[in-house]
Amino acid sequence: MGIKGLNAIISEHVPTAIRKSDIKAFFGRKVAIDASMSLYQFLIAVRQQDGGQLTTETGETTSHLMGMFYRTLRMIDNGIKPCYVFDGKPPTLKSHELDKRTSRRAETEKKLAEAIDQVEKMKQERRLVKVSKEHNEEAKHLLELMGIPYVNAPTEAEAQCAELAKKGVVYAAASEDMDTLCYRTPYLLRHLTFSEAKKEPIHEIDTELVLKGLDLTIEQFIDLCIMLGCDYCESIKGVGPVTALKLIKEHGSLEKIADFFESGEANAKWKIPENWPYKEVRELFADPEVIDGKDVNLKWTQPKEDELIEFLCVQKRFSEERVKAGIKRLHKGLKSGTQGRLDGFFQMVPKTKEQLDAAAAKAKLAKKNAKTKGKVGKRGN
Repeated sequence: MGIKGLNAIISEHVPTAIRKSDIKAFFGRKVAIDASMSLYQFLIAVRQQDGGQLTTETGETTSHLMGMFYRTLRMIDNGIKPCYVFDGKPPTLKSHELDKRTSRRAETEKKLAEAIDQVEKMKQERRLVKVSKEHNEEAKHLLELMGIPYVNAPTEAEAQCAELAKKGVVYAAASEDMDTLCYRTPYLLRHLTFSEAKKEPIHEIDTELVLKGLDLTIEQFIDLCIMLGCDYCESIKGVGPVTALKLIKEHGSLEKIADFFESGEANAKWKIPENWPYKEVRELFADPEVIDGKDVNLKWTQPKEDELIEFLCVQKRFSEERVKAGIKRLHKGLKSGTQGRLDGFFQMVPKTKEQLDAAAAKAKLAKKNAKTKGKVGKRGN
């Protein structure tokens, strides 16, 4: 589900924290990708002409494999080295969200059974899409054959992706879920696994710029996200993105906001949920269960050609011609000695606020001097 309204807040208040780029801009980058989110996208988007999922003659779904194979190839073609991260056991705090999803699923199944119009049926069918254990296992098998590394996270994949990015194992975490920012990934990439046909640029969100632009600490940012609503607890009834940001700016923490509500000074329409576990949720974001990035060794290897053809062409009935062409692309993209990025040869030292202010003042003075010289030159002529 992610964080409701967070993207809108960042877009409005810190637009410079979001950079929109073509996939080619990430040449030479290693990226940790939320596998479950990607598989869900593939199951939704990769369809036959009649709108149904891709399947074998025996009815086995292959949309997830088609998406994983070709979207990964697109990244490899553009010099990106992807690593997929799979969800582990969901945190106990997520049980309420899972219960809600089960309830919504039952309602959708009822609507599907009652639907007469074909368009409505397709709409409800897509809402029933779910990534199964079998989908995950088949995707892992495919990645092994392709030579693409993956990591099994202890719990949430987004948290593990962020950990790999924080420790410098990869450049960024890639997911559509905005809650990845709460785990303080240096950069979050959205739309990376979208279809090329969508022509949607990749959105690169800089977490530090978000915090500086909103003038919030990471703890306050997490509290803001909890207020907006996440997978682990309900939002505050009646409090939208604008009000949530205002409250955290004025009071500084959820404890003080709760005190403000209890004092009777807050809007009567605002209601904090009963038994609201915000402290536990905050801890989950601040200190998630992950594998230490220092203990993760990612390796990209050459594809296992014969086994890939057996799996995709013989078992899953993919086009042998297209799969062989894809294997050639893998060999080319994953060969050793891939050209690195220019910035990889230099140590990038983050500038302090004082240094940035000094640089801005220097640039302003230089611009002013240039204008003055220009005016003198014109008078002289």
